[in-house]
Amino acid sequence: MHDDDTEERRGPAVADHTLRAQGVRLGYGGREIVSGLDLSVPPGRITVVVGPNACGKSTLLRAMARLLAPSEGAVLLDGRSIQEMPTKEVAAVLGILPQSPSAPEGITVSDLVGRGRYPHQGWFRRWSPEDDHAVAQALLSTGTLDLADRPVDELSGGQRQRVWIAMALAQRTDILLLDEPTTFLDASHQLDVLDLLTDLNHEHGVTMVAVLHDLNLACRYADHMVAMKDGRIVAEGRPSDIVTESLVSEVFGMRCSVLEDPASATPMVVPLGRHHVKRASARPAS
Repeated sequence: MHDDDTEERRGPAVADHTLRAQGVRLGYGGREIVSGLDLSVPPGRITVVVGPNACGKSTLLRAMARLLAPSEGAVLLDGRSIQEMPTKEVAAVLGILPQSPSAPEGITVSDLVGRGRYPHQGWFRRWSPEDDHAVAQALLSTGTLDLADRPVDELSGGQRQRVWIAMALAQRTDILLLDEPTTFLDASHQLDVLDLLTDLNHEHGVTMVAVLHDLNLACRYADHMVAMKDGRIVAEGRPSDIVTESLVSEVFGMRCSVLEDPASATPMVVPLGRHHVKRASARPAS
């Protein structure tokens, strides 16, 4: 995808909310994982965070969702410290799909997805047709409508993942954070989910921040890519501007060739292992 066409692709309803990490230090049990990091999320765009395991991607996302308090610095939502905002106020603007969500035992799919409507329920506001519509639309969009009456704990891993995505969609927030949304999904369903999230971005201007392991899918779907290593940002920008053989080597420690993806005209990373590198001596004589 070319960023020259981004304004046209995003549609008219670009979200106005801003999300920014400012000098955040993050860790667990005295062990620092993210060190003094700054990141401004482009509003109305799809930002994808990539990097090797344990580099701080998920830790950063948890902090931006107010699930982890920085030991230093701040995460700012619309210029306000997210840690100081009421939970319901944050949840009405920002939705999160964590890496390993857990559902109450015995809860059905429709009830779980319905919990995404919680931020919209005030003290005197009861369940409404608007809530019904939001839940039904989220189930339909994720292909889980036929699972509505099934207990979540009876579903396969891929089915559960789609149900959790449905719950996040039912929340109908202007900012959506997703930690490995394609986990447990086969290749076809990975594309379905990422296409669905892209539709949501293009049609409603929802700001997305997703952690992905698949570098080529990240290149295809990201308007803005953030490459992390050892708790810091190594590079950020359009995939076509930052994804190079030297960057992949620096971040992932992997030899590769970077070509143009014939389907999307975005960078395509081809890993070079020791046993599958084409050698000039192996080519047949002409």
